[in-house]
Amino acid sequence: MAARPKRLLLGLILATSLLLQAGCSGLFFYPDRNVYITPDRLNLSYEDVYLETGDGETLHGWWLPSEGAAKGHIYFLHGNAQNISSHLMNVAWLPERGYNVFLIDYRGYGKSTGAPDIEGTLHDAETGLRWLINNRDSKPIALLGQSLGGALGIALASEWSQRNEEPALDAVILDGTFSGFRTIAREKLSAFWLTWPLQIPLSWTIPDNYEGSDYIEDISPTPVMIIHSVRDGIIPFHHGQALYEAAREPKVFLQTDTPHAATFVIPAYRDKVIEFIRQ
Repeated sequence: MAARPKRLLLGLILATSLLLQAGCSGLFFYPDRNVYITPDRLNLSYEDVYLETGDGETLHGWWLPSEGAAKGHIYFLHGNAQNISSHLMNVAWLPERGYNVFLIDYRGYGKSTGAPDIEGTLHDAETGLRWLINNRDSKPIALLGQSLGGALGIALASEWSQRNEEPALDAVILDGTFSGFRTIAREKLSAFWLTWPLQIPLSWTIPDNYEGSDYIEDISPTPVMIIHSVRDGIIPFHHGQALYEAAREPKVFLQTDTPHAATFVIPAYRDKVIEFIRQ
């Protein structure tokens, strides 16, 4: 066998071994501990918040108070790469519009301890919401999730609604979110020839109770806004369409035209989100 085919075969064997050991978790989580920007660099007031999870991890977050009297709270769940310091710009505009913002890093991201996996990050998302409810006033709460954060937000909001937790969420906004963990894993694995043969067996390592399109209907009667760009090169547009079709009323679909997770660069899209929250 020639040297190049041997290297390719070895690469396939190594990739298969690593993926089978970790399941598909590596497809979803790309944390780092670099500090890209802090709120004070944007002239934002903030507090560091540290939370203890039920399984012994410590989560780090930022509380950004509104400028002037607060109209409500925004609980932000970020995407799968880096940490809250790289996602800060997505919500830095909200305090000026009169909203408190609480954002956390999942386990393994930024200053949070541990290593991320699907179950753990779902637990972290709920830990953050409970802190917000227990430590702040009773103003309306909107959950804003981007990409991976939106998938976590669907699971959290649907369980919250089904368990009749109090207080109920007042709004859920999902930006560039995939329709299911297993679905997007299969798509990503099938897109590369080296992992194409693994798309079925590896996607089976993800339990099928993480498909947002199966659970988004349970968020009702909390209003849901689904935002998706026709130019999203990371999470294809059809994922947003599938989530919208599966959701129950009241629901709104905002079609955008920006790269992935760049929605709030455009002031008009910010205005649409504020209008939805106020309604």
